[in-house]
Amino acid sequence: MKTDKLIYILAFTMILSSMSATMFNIVLPKMSEEFHLTYSQVGWVSASYLLIYAIGSAVYGKLADLFNLKSLITFGLLFFSFGSLIGLASQTYWMVLLGRILQASGAAVIPATAMIVPTRYFPTERRGWALGITASGLAIGNAIGPVVSAMLVSFAHWRWLFCLPMLLVFTLPVYRKYLVAEQSNGGKLDWIGGGLLAGTVASLLLSITFTDWLPALVGAIAFLLFFIRIRRAEVPFVNPNLFRNKSYSLGLTIAVLVMAVGYSLPFLTPQLLANVHKLSAGLIGFAMVPGAAVSAFLGRKAGKLADIKGNMVLFTIASALLVICFSLMSLFAGVSPMIVAVFLIFGNVGQMFIQIALSNTISRTLPKEQTGIGMGLLSMLNFLSGAVATSVYSKIVDQGVTFRLNPFNALPDSYVYSNIYFVLMLTVLGVWIMYRTQFGSKKQLRGERKHA
Repeated sequence: MKTDKLIYILAFTMILSSMSATMFNIVLPKMSEEFHLTYSQVGWVSASYLLIYAIGSAVYGKLADLFNLKSLITFGLLFFSFGSLIGLASQTYWMVLLGRILQASGAAVIPATAMIVPTRYFPTERRGWALGITASGLAIGNAIGPVVSAMLVSFAHWRWLFCLPMLLVFTLPVYRKYLVAEQSNGGKLDWIGGGLLAGTVASLLLSITFTDWLPALVGAIAFLLFFIRIRRAEVPFVNPNLFRNKSYSLGLTIAVLVMAVGYSLPFLTPQLLANVHKLSAGLIGFAMVPGAAVSAFLGRKAGKLADIKGNMVLFTIASALLVICFSLMSLFAGVSPMIVAVFLIFGNVGQMFIQIALSNTISRTLPKEQTGIGMGLLSMLNFLSGAVATSVYSKIVDQGVTFRLNPFNALPDSYVYSNIYFVLMLTVLGVWIMYRTQFGSKKQLRGERKHA
């Protein structure tokens, strides 16, 4: 089927996209040395990418409600490749930064497309399978990204990391062939509302990055103006009625909590392995691979399970896996890195399962004309939630603790990590109750199908 080929090429796109988002992290020290800059200065190579990626996912989602998705992804991938060329040819830091900014400006179309294509091109009974395929692509990219990056820079200059994303240009003929030439709605885009939303997100991320209250204040003002704008604009960037949809709004709330919990796995665990287990960066990378690899293998099966048994079943299984992971991590955080690597399998699989179930659920709460911005906001909030969560985790670890929430953990060096994992376990249980209450009833499931 044409749509099956489309979803597989989208999964390949997700692999390269997720690799590009993280593969520069390990070469920041080399950049700092080459350009004689501080680590915080070269850190903008990653921070700027995340900032624009988060904002762009919502903007492209909105544009997809107004214009042809085929044209949008063509523009985005070409712009992504153009930014890669700039970075590959860079001889100064500002050119490297410009390349990453242009990359992110184009690449932001990918998470929006990954949300929209399963929703628009697949019937309800196959949507979980499609979301599982794209989630597998994301998991594979996260698994092999650090390994590929480390291998490449071991025999070539770090600038060649810009070369890999340019492979995405070869996917364009497939997208041009299989994406339907949809009729453009020809609607007007509320640039003021979009700008205020972008300002809100940018200010929040800057406040988190630099631990500064001034950007947070600016963000609060921008959000207030955005709220006023969408209520008064003739054609608002985000229709206020979208948030009056109780199921959608609660789904977003659950998604924010789920992503905050999930970010503990790729962010907090490496700190545990480095600070408590004293592993090198290379060994930490290998300890993270099994969990990502197993989740990539099971992604398609999870999607099929959601289609056959329903999202509630998949969400429950995912929650159980996460509870097992965080319970064991809280108990044995300081025992052995090999055990931690095994526990991560439960966590990574559970996190991917829960995201598939939640994305599938939220997509069913949206009317067709709002799928682009609705799923785009979901993608944007995922990034924001992750950024806030990692900042909170960092501050808790830096402060340290002398007490333990889990009475069975007997290793003082791991108390702070054990406590965080214990709280995350309780959070997962709370999220499952919220999801069960809103989406677990037969009446609610019938309501979702009407929107699908």
